[in-house]
Parts: sequence; structure tokens; C-alpha cells
Amino acid sequence: MLDARQLQALAAVIEHGGFGPAAQALNLTLAAVSLRIKSLEEHLGQRLLVRGKTVRATAAGQALLAHVKQLQMMEADLLAGLQGGGEPRADAAWQSLSVAINADSVASWFLPGVAPLLQRHRLLLEIMIDDQDHTHDALKSGDVIGCVTTLAQAMRGCVAEPLGVMRYRCVAAPAVVQRCRTPRGAVSPHQLLAQPAIIFNRKDALQDGFLAQHFGLKQPNYPRHFAPAVDAFETAIELGLGWGMVPEQHLARRPGLQEMLPGATVDVVLYWQHWAREPLSAQRLTQAVKAAAHASLPPVQTG
Repeated sequence: MLDARQLQALAAVIEHGGFGPAAQALNLTLAAVSLRIKSLEEHLGQRLLVRGKTVRATAAGQALLAHVKQLQMMEADLLAGLQGGGEPRADAAWQSLSVAINADSVASWFLPGVAPLLQRHRLLLEIMIDDQDHTHDALKSGDVIGCVTTLAQAMRGCVAEPLGVMRYRCVAAPAVVQRCRTPRGAVSPHQLLAQPAIIFNRKDALQDGFLAQHFGLKQPNYPRHFAPAVDAFETAIELGLGWGMVPEQHLARRPGLQEMLPGATVDVVLYWQHWAREPLSAQRLTQAVKAAAHASLPPVQTG
């Protein structure tokens, strides 16, 4: 039988990034937190934390963190049910859920879709922003309960459900588009690669995907600006600093942008990966996420 206080200490150390902050959050002494972790490691016969300048969880520690979060959510759901059924009271405690999502989804369909649920059931979201090709790492480590990802294969203990297609178009300010065209109006790959690209962050591979898919260019070299915020990213394109890949859903609010190659898209298939065994609050979030995506995104084509 696992000791609840020891598990609580482990979760606090991982989530706060160290023993000192965890002790402060739990209103315990540093020695008490260290003793609880040591006792838990001795009981399980393996290391749960890697100590250093920063504290991180081992694979076993990550698995226990996911277990603790599930227990916390199940307890909150149980208390809510005992205190008044499905709808929480106005003075009910807020419950936190952690998710990992790509910035474009957060800024377009995700938050509008789940906002009513969060307000109705007094749920708090901690959103970790990452590239859609990497969000599943946070689910694997136990940091989140679900993620919007391009990974179709369900990870161990998880379910992967298709959400839809995020469709991107290559756009730029009119002056930049003109510089990339030949006298006959066609896009010159040479001229395009001479212009800077606006890229969200160093994990963002959409531009490379566009160049490979529509020009057959593999790992091309071109100048790049990095702007890791959706508004800053799109504003940089509007200002004529370069070209970039923008979701179709965002183009209506940026009427000054033009397509570099009209009709050419890069389609990114998104999935919602989540725990196979979900507490009620997480189940509700899963249903809201799927409904929001299906209402806003083109469906995934099968067969």
C-alpha cells in the first residue's frame, strides 16, 4: 500500500521543480519532504527522482506522478458527487487539469470549445504549449492528463482519438509575395528561399513540410525569424518580415495577407491522446475537446 503523504510529497517536488519549493507549497520542512521521498524510494526499491541543479522524475517517478494525479481527480470527483451530484455548488473547490496543446489550436478552436465546461464545473486548466509533434512527451512523462498531438498510435495506458485536420497555407505580405514571383507570375523557389521565413520555434517544421510537399525541396537552407507567440508570429508576417504557415482559421482576421502558392496546403492531422482510465472531470474534458474539434476542423479522411 502506497503512503498518500509520500505520494503527495513526490508530486509536489516534481511539479515545483525542487525540494525547497515543494516544502513551501506543502507547509512542511525541507527535511520532512526529503524523508518522505527517501522512504517512498526505499519502499519501492528504486529511484524516483534525479537530483541535481534541477530535480526531474525518473521513469518510475513519472508513472507515480500520473497515478497521483488520477487519485487527486478521482477524489475531487467523489467529493463533488457527495456534495450535490453532477453540478458543483457555487462554493465548491476548483479542480485543476493539465493539458499539452499546440499554440494554433489553443488560439482557434480549443479554448472557445471548452470554456463553457470549465465555467460550469469549476475546472482550472494548466496549458502547456508545445509543437503538435512533441506534446505527447508531456503526457508520457505524467505532466498532463491529455494532449493534442499528431501521434496517431496510442501510448501505453492511453487512447488516441482523431480530432480533425489543421490546414495551413503559406502566406506573406503582398510585397513579399511579389518578390517571390517570376515575370509570368509563378512562384520562384529560388526567390522564396532568399526571403526570411517566420517560424514559431525551433520545433516548427511546417515550412520545411511546405517546401518538400510543393517544391520537392529537402532540408533547404533559408533565413529564419523565430516568433514563439501566435499574435507576434502573424504580425511579423503582416509587417513584411517574411513568409510563414498560418492556419486557415486565422486568415479571416489577417485580410492583408496573400497566399504564396494559392490552393497549396499542408494538412496536419490532430489526435486527442488521454488516459484510458479517466476520472469524471477528465472524461468531461475529453468530450468537450472532441466536440470542439469536430465543430471547427475538417474531418480526418480514412480508408
